[in-house]
Amino acid sequence: MNAPASAPLVLAAREGRVVTLTINRAGTRNALSEGLMAALQDALDAAAADQDTRVIVIAAEGPAFSSGHDLKEMTAHRQTPDRGRAAFARIFAQCSRLMQTIVRHPKPVIAQVQGIATAAGCQLVASCDLAVASTAARFATPGVNIGLFCSTPMVALSRNVGRKQAMEMLLTGEAIDAEHACRIGLVNRVVAPDALAAATAALAAGIADKPRATVKIGKEAFYSQLEMGLADAYDYASRVMTENMLHAEANEGICAFVEKREPKWPE
Repeated sequence: MNAPASAPLVLAAREGRVVTLTINRAGTRNALSEGLMAALQDALDAAAADQDTRVIVIAAEGPAFSSGHDLKEMTAHRQTPDRGRAAFARIFAQCSRLMQTIVRHPKPVIAQVQGIATAAGCQLVASCDLAVASTAARFATPGVNIGLFCSTPMVALSRNVGRKQAMEMLLTGEAIDAEHACRIGLVNRVVAPDALAAATAALAAGIADKPRATVKIGKEAFYSQLEMGLADAYDYASRVMTENMLHAEANEGICAFVEKREPKWPE
């Protein structure tokens, strides 16, 4: 069922310390319009500031997770004197900011993928820290088939899967199934469609129970060290661990381990 035109583009729901942001444009296969990207950006920014939120899940209504950019919306911009150049630059910059927000977000972000995720939709999955997919999910970067190479999705894709696997997806535009996506590292887990929500919730809840500051420190360090050479990465990670050791969470966790008791994490 298509959502009414007045319905929110992104639905937010809380279960304990997990917030699920559901893309709500099933009638357009959850295409990433400017409005939808803005709504998702606002929801992610709000979750970053919310101390009660520990983990974020990005899900979608309908049979498609996301078909990528809203090409109808983009094509309409070709009527401008610059043939849409300024609008296209704005849209791709907006999308790039959204994807980087997910990577730089202080809370872990999990994609819950129930259906097809193509082009920028595949980019959205690859940008999330973790992804749980239904066996019905499919993934593709098919821009090459319509003369628009998936260059921005390539950034996220190439940072998640091997070079040859990424290049095959980008050069052929062919869809891969969820099991193949799991084998090459695009998603973490594949489950039956009727188990998707529960499996994602269980993964999110388990992470939400971990010490908040430690998870934030670890996520930031993970992505930062990936951009460094080996020696610099070890120097940086050593500094991070030194600071982490001085944090109250590390003190409590290590003491609890030594004393053979459950830790009592500071809120």
